[in-house]
Amino acid sequence: MGKYTNDATKLLEYLGGKDNISAVTHCVTRLRFVLKDPKQTNIESIEALTSVKGTFTQAGQYQVIIGNDVGNFYNDFVAISGVEGTSKDSVKEIAKGNQNALQRLMSNLAEIFSPLIPAIIVGGLILGFRNILEGVQIQALGQKIIDGVLQTTQNGAPIYNTIVDVSQFWSGVNHFLWLIGEAIFHFLPVGITWSITRKMGTTQILGIVLGITLVSPQLLNAYAVAGTAAADIPHWDFGFATVNMIGYQAQVIPAMLAGFTLVYLERFFKKIIPDAISMVFVPLFALVPTVLVAHLILGPIGWVIGDWISTVVYTGLTSQFRTVFAGLFGFFYAPLVITGLHHMTNAIDLQLVSDFGGTLLWPMIAFSNIAQGSAVLGIWWLHRGDKEEEQVSLPAMISCYLGVTEPAMFGINLKYNYPFFAAMIGSGLAGMVSVGFELMANSIGVGGIPGFLSFNFNRWPLFFIIAIVFCIVIPFTLTVLYGKRKEANA
Repeated sequence: MGKYTNDATKLLEYLGGKDNISAVTHCVTRLRFVLKDPKQTNIESIEALTSVKGTFTQAGQYQVIIGNDVGNFYNDFVAISGVEGTSKDSVKEIAKGNQNALQRLMSNLAEIFSPLIPAIIVGGLILGFRNILEGVQIQALGQKIIDGVLQTTQNGAPIYNTIVDVSQFWSGVNHFLWLIGEAIFHFLPVGITWSITRKMGTTQILGIVLGITLVSPQLLNAYAVAGTAAADIPHWDFGFATVNMIGYQAQVIPAMLAGFTLVYLERFFKKIIPDAISMVFVPLFALVPTVLVAHLILGPIGWVIGDWISTVVYTGLTSQFRTVFAGLFGFFYAPLVITGLHHMTNAIDLQLVSDFGGTLLWPMIAFSNIAQGSAVLGIWWLHRGDKEEEQVSLPAMISCYLGVTEPAMFGINLKYNYPFFAAMIGSGLAGMVSVGFELMANSIGVGGIPGFLSFNFNRWPLFFIIAIVFCIVIPFTLTVLYGKRKEANA
C-alpha cells in the first residue's frame, strides 16, 4: 500500500471514475487530467483531500496541485486506477479537444515559443551584463580620452569611461559574450522555424535549413537595411524579375509565416507523392518553394506586420497615455494567464527587442507575477499557524517570486477571490510606475524578482525597487485589510 493510496482512491472517485479519464500525466507539482466530462468532478471534495493543495482548469486540462511529492502520488494513482500514464505532449494534444479555436491557437503559440525561452532568458542576461560592461559610464573610472582629448557631450558634460574602456580582460569577455548573444537573437528565426516543424510533427532539419536561409551571411543584414541605399541592396536576378536579398535577423513574424508554409507544403506533398520517391521529392518541393516565397512575399509582409504590431504597442507604452495603457495591461495580465492568451506576449516582446533594442512590456509581466505572490503572502499572514494551508501558500509564494504563478493563482488567490483582485490592483499600479519611469528590459527574462538581471542597468536600480515596493506592499496590504474585515463580519 502506497503512501497516497487512500487519497488517490478518493480522487479517482471524485473525478468520476476511470471511465471519465481520457489521459493523465504530471509535471513538477501537479497532476494533469483530460476528462471526458468535467461536470462529473466533485471539486469541493477533491480540494478537501489532505494531499491536494488546490485545483484549476487550464488549456483543456483539469490540474490538481499536489506539491513536490507529485511523482509518488501519481504512481499510487496509476496503480489503483489502472489508468495508463501518458506523456505531457500527448495529454496536451488530447486536451485540445476541450478547447475552442482561440484557445487552441494560443496553445500552439505557447508550444512554439516554450522551447526557445531558456535560450532567450540566457540571451537577456547576457545583454544585461554586456550593457553593464560597455554601456554604463562610471565616474570613478575617470573621464574618457580619445587621441589625448577629453570627451564631452554636446552640452559640455564629461563622458566617463565604461568598464571595457579601462579593462582589456572585461573588454575581451564583452566581445566573447556577443558570440552567444548574436546566436540567440540575430539567429532567432532558425529557432522559430525549427520549433514550428517540431510542434507540427514535420521534418525538423528542413525547419532548421529554412531558418538559416532567412539569416544567411549571403543576405544583407536586417540591421543594415535602413542605412543602405535601394540601389546597393543585393538581389537575385531571374531575368524577368529580381528579388531583394535581405535577411530577417531577429524577426519573429516572417519566420513564423515561413515555418507554417513549410509545414503545410510538406504535408501536402506527402499526400500526393508516392512513398517510393517521397524521401527525395517531398523535401525538395516543400523547401525550395518555401524559401522563394519567404523572400518574395512572406518576409516583406511579415516584416510590415511585425513592425506594425511593435509600433502600436511601443506607441501605447510611450505616448501621453502610457500610464493608462500600462495600468490596464498590468491589471488585466493575470486574467490573461487564466485564459492562456498571455502567450501572445512572447512574440510581441521579441519583436519589440528587435525593433527598439528592448521591451517595456515584459517588466510589467514580471511585476504581475510578484504581485500575485505578495497577495499569497497576505493570505499566509492572515492564516499563519495553519500548517495545512502553509503547505500550499509558502511554496506558491516562493514560486511566484521566481516567476511561476499558477500554484499561487489557482491554489490560493482564486480560491479566496479577493487576493487575486488585490494582486491585479498592485500589478496595475506597478505597471504604471514601470512605464512611467521607462523601465526597459533587454529581453524576456525570469518572470519574478530575479528578472532585474534582464533590465537595462542605467534605469533599474532605483526605479525597479520603487515598482517592486508597489507590487509587494499594495497586494499584501489590501489582502490583509480586506481579509480582516471579512473575518470580522463573518
